[in-house]
Parts: sequence; structure tokens; C-alpha cells
Amino acid sequence: MSRFWSPVVHTLSPYVPGEQTKQDGIVKLNTNENPYPPSPRVLAAIASAAERLRLYPDPRATRLREAIAAHCDVAPEQVFVGNGSDEVLAHTFQALLKHEPPLLFPDDNYSFYPVYCGLYGITHDEVPLDAAMRIDISNYRRPSSAILLCNANAPTGIALQRDAIAWLLAEQPDRLVVVDEAYVDFGAESAVPLVARHDNLLVIQTFSKSRSLAGLRVGFAIGQRPLIEALERVKDSFNSYPLDCLAIAGAVAAIEDDGWFRDTRARIIASREILARDLRQLGFEVLPSLANFVFARHRSRSGADLAAALRQRGVLVRHFRKPRIEDFLRITVGTEAECARLVEVLRGLI
Repeated sequence: MSRFWSPVVHTLSPYVPGEQTKQDGIVKLNTNENPYPPSPRVLAAIASAAERLRLYPDPRATRLREAIAAHCDVAPEQVFVGNGSDEVLAHTFQALLKHEPPLLFPDDNYSFYPVYCGLYGITHDEVPLDAAMRIDISNYRRPSSAILLCNANAPTGIALQRDAIAWLLAEQPDRLVVVDEAYVDFGAESAVPLVARHDNLLVIQTFSKSRSLAGLRVGFAIGQRPLIEALERVKDSFNSYPLDCLAIAGAVAAIEDDGWFRDTRARIIASREILARDLRQLGFEVLPSLANFVFARHRSRSGADLAAALRQRGVLVRHFRKPRIEDFLRITVGTEAECARLVEVLRGLI
């Protein structure tokens, strides 16, 4: 604490990211990273782009926006890119979500959302998940300025169908609906096809999970032009160059190598189903996940105790100290060998 702090700093409760260990031999299943490397084409593109490091990157990241637009069947003018989806979300909170009525989002959701509300002074209400830990969109009929949903939800992994989001958009045309699709590529239905018909929809995705580029920091949003323009106005008032030339080149190569993406995604989905089966056989309740992680709790062991015991044995998983979910573990789907190691250790603990 310092006398030089601005008043807002005293009130912040910063986001706490998952542990990034420096120990060798750790099975790291705590931060939802992709267990497989990026496409070799990504590495080649980054190496080639290094020759341009003396120059500023394209502030509009035109090549990348065009590649995303082609992949998602939208116009480049409907695409916004940023330094990871966290930065895209931050600009969204500032540009589109700061209004007098409260912002609505689920109570057990990405824990960065309330942090952004505190940073930008945004009033919000957290809507409880139902008894099955699902989002019930009928609970979002209360007064609000906007609705923010993570689909598939984090940390539960449960996804809404596209029809449910379409119903919400049509029923509440005067409220912005932001859908955070960080995990959508692992089995959920994207809301991107709804953008053409709904000017109140913004969809946010990332290259960190399904494209194996968590270390490169690339995210994007898709929406009708007025929403994208708002994000651009905030970005250009903050940082004209959020993506460096290496990130732009790498992300373009990642989205163009569709074969690599499909192969690694299929391996993760297959491993997820095997992991869920193995955990159930050990007495865990496993929620139905369409993400690259599972959310599970044991019938007779506390989540905190299991997370600590796993860590002592070289396996990291994520544990949240929130009353309703404190007995759950969020477990990233690793390689086949990493998942097998987790199950082996758990078998010795239970």
C-alpha cells in the first residue's frame, strides 16, 4: 500500500491465475492449456516474421482479421482482435457494458468477470446456476443492461445450445448479449452464425485453447459493425499495437492449418471422455463437459484435500474456494499419459 495509489486500487480484488510451476516432472492440469504443440506451420510463420521485428506491426492486424473472417464466414469489418481474449473482454467491459442497470452473469463463472466490474466500476448481479449447475436463461428476465455468458461455461464445462442463445437474443433485443466462447471448439455450438440476424450479440473467442497458442496471446470478437467500432475506439485510445508481428503471423498460420486443429481437438475430446469415465469409476461425480477440462467432485473426499494431496504427488489441478463448488476439482484434459498418471495417483488416494 502506498500514499500514491489511486483510489480504485484500494478496492480491487485482482484475478488470481492458475499456478505456473517451474518444477520439472509436474503433471500440469490446472490452467486448461492445450497438451499438444501448435501446428508446425505456426512455428515456421513466427520464424519468418522475426525478420520484421524492427517495424511496428499492422495496428489493424488485417491479415489475421481476414483469416478469422474467412474461417467464421463473416466480413473482416465484423472482427476485432486483441492481446488474448482477456484483453478483448476488458475492452468489451469498458466499451459496451458500463451502464446504469446491472450487468448479469452466472454466479459460478469465469472469475475475471467480477474483477473487470470492480476495475471499471460496473454494477453487476450474479445469477445462480440451477440445481444441475446449468445456466437457466429464463432467470435472465430481470432488469439489466446486458448479459454475459461463458459457453461452454467455466468452470463447469456445461454448454448451452445455440437455440437457447437465439431465444434469449430474440426475447431481449434491447439488451446486449456477450457470449465468451473460449472453449467452444471442444464440442459446444458457436453463436457466431447468429451475428448476422442480431445486432445485440457479441461473440468472443481465443487462440489459447484449441489452437495451442496460450503463450502467444491472441483473442478476437465477432459482432455487427457498431459493436466492433466501439471496441476499436477503446483499443485505439489505449494501445494501437496490441498484437505484435509474431502473434499475427502465428495466429494466421494456426487458423489456416485446419487439419492440425481438427486432429489435436479430436484427441482432446477422446481423452476427455476416457478421463470422465475413469473418474466416475473412482466414485467421482463428473459434470457433462464440452470443454477441454472436466469438473468433478468425490462423494467422500473434500476438493481442497484432494487438490493438496495431488500437488504433493506432482499433479496440479485447479480448486476454487467458493461455497457451492469447493468440493469440485477442475481438471484440464492432458495427454493420454498425463490423464493416466492423474487417475493412477487418485486411485492411490481414494
